[in-house]
Amino acid sequence: MTFSIVARSADGESWGVAVASKFLAVGSAVPAAVAGVGALATQADANVAYKGLALSHLDEGATAPVALQRLLEEDEGRAHRQVGIVDLDGTAASHTGAECIPWAGGRTGDGYAVQGNCLAGEEVVAAMEDAWLGGAADAPLQDRLIAALAAGDAAGGDRRGRQSAAILVVREGAGYGGLDDVAVDLRVDDHEAPIDELVRLLDLHDLYLTASTEEERVSVDAALREELEAFAVAAGHRDFHTWVSTENYEMRVAPDLAWIDRRVLAIVRELSDS
Repeated sequence: MTFSIVARSADGESWGVAVASKFLAVGSAVPAAVAGVGALATQADANVAYKGLALSHLDEGATAPVALQRLLEEDEGRAHRQVGIVDLDGTAASHTGAECIPWAGGRTGDGYAVQGNCLAGEEVVAAMEDAWLGGAADAPLQDRLIAALAAGDAAGGDRRGRQSAAILVVREGAGYGGLDDVAVDLRVDDHEAPIDELVRLLDLHDLYLTASTEEERVSVDAALREELEAFAVAAGHRDFHTWVSTENYEMRVAPDLAWIDRRVLAIVRELSDS
């Protein structure tokens, strides 16, 4: 009673899952991923043990089809399961058990597996596949996943309605402060428009939890440094870095204030003018 896409980025550096359902907190049950290993979604009558088992098989060198075969061989409830897997190399596999609630099915291709059950129809997975294939290959994986999820929702999605959605993306060193591999891990557990809310959260995530690119950085000269420090003091802070820490912009301002993200600079100037 869920639709999802599991995929690897075109550059082979990121793996992720996006999922939506008329089910409370679908993100707590369906997605799993490990950088440099692969990703999967377990749904329908979800066997959450698949997550650890499949990633273990993949980590030991199994391809997605082999990992899937091993999962199904060991599971007497396989007729009620649905799962999609993408491995290290982007090989994909998907299974829809014969007892899954119709419409149920999936599609796979190079680097992606799309699947869903209790859907409005086959057009849901078709729309998701089209959105994935039509997206810019060099776009961030999370943006492509969200676009595919939104396309499935627009095509009818879960025929029972909407409730929750989630996205998980992993990439080596992509986590907060570069200290883990979790690039994106966002959940909307109970909402009338969960995918729209997920898009909103992803935009905030990009601002607060994603490091600035070289193109987004503005060099800080003496005049700008003076402007920033004066702004912080006027706002009641000891110095500009105190303001940065208070507002959670650490990923978008250099520790030595050699540069500042252009969006954060715009926020500073907007606040200064208000």
